[in-house]
Amino acid sequence: MLNRRDFIKQTGLALSAASFGLTSFKNFKPKKYKMGLQLFTIRVPMAEDPRKALKTIAGFGYQDTETYGYDGATQSFYGMPATDFKQVLEDNSLESTSGHYDFIKYFNGSEDELLRYTDQSIEGAHALGQKYITWPWLDPDSRSIEKFKILADKLNLIGERVNKAGLGFAYHNHDFEFIDHDGEIGYDIIVQNTDPELVKLQIDLYWVAHSSPRTAHELFLEQPGRFVMWHIKDMDKVSRDYTEMGNGSIDYTKILPDATLSGMEYYYIEQGGNFAQNPIQSVKDSAEYFKKNLIDLFA
Repeated sequence: MLNRRDFIKQTGLALSAASFGLTSFKNFKPKKYKMGLQLFTIRVPMAEDPRKALKTIAGFGYQDTETYGYDGATQSFYGMPATDFKQVLEDNSLESTSGHYDFIKYFNGSEDELLRYTDQSIEGAHALGQKYITWPWLDPDSRSIEKFKILADKLNLIGERVNKAGLGFAYHNHDFEFIDHDGEIGYDIIVQNTDPELVKLQIDLYWVAHSSPRTAHELFLEQPGRFVMWHIKDMDKVSRDYTEMGNGSIDYTKILPDATLSGMEYYYIEQGGNFAQNPIQSVKDSAEYFKKNLIDLFA
């Protein structure tokens, strides 16, 4: 865990970078981003026939994917050896730049167990050509302030291992990181007590809009360049549940221009549930809306 001096140093650097970003990023020409999909959105079609599901989403214009459900013991994705799954991606002109890996299973285990799974995950990520390995989830028993402090140490440990393997490592937020525990917020503990060189951030913009006391823009200003991946999904105007892009209340015209400030390299459209018809139709509708109305707003 970072000591007080290191924390103050990092905070000062972040503030300086934020000030720099406000004046210098405006003339930066962003790269062309590939439209990505978090495959958890189509988990039922992926379970039924992953080859058909991937061919279908490629037809909707998706070019990038984020995986989930990696089996470290067998080095497989969706029941296929990693090399076979990569071939299916390539056959459909798709790639996978990140994966959600099941580190939570080893949260209460030994350091050796955690690092063994980390090494398995590195092998899986390398097999697919992924750029990032992502910690995606905390179970309900692991969301206390004390557990967040333990988590920060584990994230630094994993990040060091993953970075040495030539990959990036990131943490993905939900809503529970933003709960106020008598003046302490889990997300702040994660951000402030991890090395920004070793642990990047994958921001879920739905959960930020849903539960964070600070806007996405404010978070980007606090840690410019650290939010290397975004999850993009919309929020139903009444229920505040997930919904298809364009049907909800999140104004992405105000968020997408912050891509460069945030450090975004990859983004993934996602919808965890609440499908108007079915997941395939939802990812089709979201892709069409995104390409027509939003994709050119990244800056």
